[in-house]
Amino acid sequence: MVPSLIITENGPVEICTGFPDDENDDLTFGIDTSDPAYQPIYTQKRTLERFAATGGSVSLALFRKRIIVGYAVIGSPSADSRWAKSRWSKILELKGVEVARQFRSRGIAGHLLSHLFSGAEHDDRIVILSAFAWLWDIAHTGMPCEVYRNMLTNLYAGFGFESFQTNEPNVCLKPENIFMARIGKNISTKDRERFKWLRFGILTPDRDGLYGKTVENSEKNSYVTE
Repeated sequence: MVPSLIITENGPVEICTGFPDDENDDLTFGIDTSDPAYQPIYTQKRTLERFAATGGSVSLALFRKRIIVGYAVIGSPSADSRWAKSRWSKILELKGVEVARQFRSRGIAGHLLSHLFSGAEHDDRIVILSAFAWLWDIAHTGMPCEVYRNMLTNLYAGFGFESFQTNEPNVCLKPENIFMARIGKNISTKDRERFKWLRFGILTPDRDGLYGKTVENSEKNSYVTE
């Protein structure tokens, strides 16, 4: 997708897919990580580079063409999650969407997601997301938790995500937490049924004959993989 430009009062911000080949070494991470009350999911450029290098999808918001002030990342689910334990290659995870505080409310998050989902590469995939209330920047925004939650679900719904029920332990820790999924248009009825059962930790029949077996329900409460 061709890079797009957003004009802000701080200056222009370019939205691009992946890392610019000729400028990668010059890029710096420009999202503040000094506030103990709020930490972005990913806090280092090298983490984003690792996702891009291992087959993940990354979109970036670049200020002055060299400062990363926003990102969105799709990758494989965490190894200790039920989604990974199912060994189902059709499931990917929207692992994070972040915009620096001084660049928020400018539509940058939407543009980052537009770049991730601009092609047909995810039409054969189920992309899940989990959003945990204790990781949200609520104190800085001053929003009530419910309002912040609705803002997030509306953002993701605009890109085909739907809310689904699950008994995944991390999601169930707080009622405000979000679990959504974007089911690609080429996903079959059979795979939709399999996803329904997997949301509750049940593995349906597959090539390894795992009919009726359940995924461990003692999944670790880990969210950051840096």
